[in-house]
Amino acid sequence: MKDAHGRPVTGRISWRKFAVLSVPALAGTAALGIALANGALAASFAVSGQQFKVSADSLTGDGFAQYGSVDTNARGDFLPVAVTAIKTAQLHHLCQSVVTHLPVIGDISLNLSAGTGGRPVEASNLFVDATQLSGNASFNNIEIGRDASTLDKGPASAQGMQDLFAQQADDVSISKLRQTAWATNAGTFKLTGLSMKISKGKKECF
Repeated sequence: MKDAHGRPVTGRISWRKFAVLSVPALAGTAALGIALANGALAASFAVSGQQFKVSADSLTGDGFAQYGSVDTNARGDFLPVAVTAIKTAQLHHLCQSVVTHLPVIGDISLNLSAGTGGRPVEASNLFVDATQLSGNASFNNIEIGRDASTLDKGPASAQGMQDLFAQQADDVSISKLRQTAWATNAGTFKLTGLSMKISKGKKECF
């Protein structure tokens, strides 16, 4: 390689090219950090190392939004999740379970149930950070493929990062709901007919 005067040049770094290549990577890292700090991602607290299962005979909700995001645990690991956010929700026959394995003792199960009578569980500004969800769902006025940063039908803070895939709808109805999650947040969560049991062995909602 030679410079403009024809003299040989060795070991020189093109700082302009270096900057062009480095900026996207640095920007991506910075964006992730800023998003976590500002609550744009799902992680509002360090999640435990255990996922839990939730089931319900039916869920109905107004103001639905769903987008990809990331939770973090106490070690700082990033955990990809699908955030489901609903302004107001009602759940019939709610079940929540988590299984903990203890040395010598073995599996210990914690089971919670609510909304099994005539009054459903009620929640407002509900956020579920899930890794699996199934059921029979129907939506009204659904928008699929919307930019996650522009969502406006769910709770006020239910928005993801710019350019990420998302969907939203005026309302949602899901029967035979089954989901596995890292975390659940809610502005209010009214558990009518609450019952909690701890037992030995593996006893899950599904």
